[in-house]
Amino acid sequence: MPDILRSIFSVDFVYSALRLTTPVLFAALGSLVADRAGVINIGLEGIMLFSALTGVLGSAYSGSLLVGMLCGLVTGMFIALIMAYFSLQMKADIVLTGVAMNLVATGGTVFILYSICGDKSVSTSLSSLVFPTLEIPLIKDIPVLGDILSGHNLLTYLSLIAVVAVWFFLEKSKPGLRIRAVGENDHAAGSVGIHVRRVRYGALLLSGALASFGGMFLSMGMLTYFSKNMTAGRGYIALAAQALGNGSAVGTFFASLVFGCAEALSVSLQGVGLPPQFVQMVPYVATVLGLVLYAALRKRSKKTVRKHKRRKRGSQ
Repeated sequence: MPDILRSIFSVDFVYSALRLTTPVLFAALGSLVADRAGVINIGLEGIMLFSALTGVLGSAYSGSLLVGMLCGLVTGMFIALIMAYFSLQMKADIVLTGVAMNLVATGGTVFILYSICGDKSVSTSLSSLVFPTLEIPLIKDIPVLGDILSGHNLLTYLSLIAVVAVWFFLEKSKPGLRIRAVGENDHAAGSVGIHVRRVRYGALLLSGALASFGGMFLSMGMLTYFSKNMTAGRGYIALAAQALGNGSAVGTFFASLVFGCAEALSVSLQGVGLPPQFVQMVPYVATVLGLVLYAALRKRSKKTVRKHKRRKRGSQ
């Protein structure tokens, strides 16, 4: 027990938590943008998986990190475009469309990898490029704080910048206002001249772009290769983080950080003699508990609002 506590309250644990938060945070921000437009992007898992693969393939065959990043980004947006077409144009159920995309990604990425380079589950034959780690001047020299905040992958810092960017986009920009208007009442938004379908197309494309960076971090940041099913449910965890964030970019960040801490805890527990099955389930148990707590708090809040309304009517 003391070893576990020492591990949790260490600089390495906090550093690891920030690092492991990155893919979930990117996907959760993507989910937030789609949700504010009134659509649910269940296909985050598939988007991340396809982008993780195409990023590796693009960087390995071109020898350019930028090309690899563009391949992953375009792939994420293309998958989101397919989902948008079937759900918005063809009127298919968007939840079923997202689930189908996740299932296609599970087998499709393995098939593509095997077809191109002959590897069945891990891209061992490819020399993939990775995003660089950055040392922050001045901050890196500060004791404790420097060890926590400096030396992260470029995409980790981009994910933190994305939190501010998404907040500004949704709350302070005209396109963000249109997205929120469509999400809150699409009929009212349409009546004042907002093209509802076009706004939702744009929201899903942006959602796919954000999620693609989460996938690329897994294969070109956290690791240096693509592995079968390497997302390991992070797309679904991102949906939970977005729900716990309660429609806010900042709230989504803190919810994602909680799940990052849960995953960092599972890594720390690997060295204390616990069964590996128990260690592996920690992030998912945290997801379930978080959603249960969120549902309980929301139910309690609704009851409080109803009681307040009854008292107000009685006083009148």
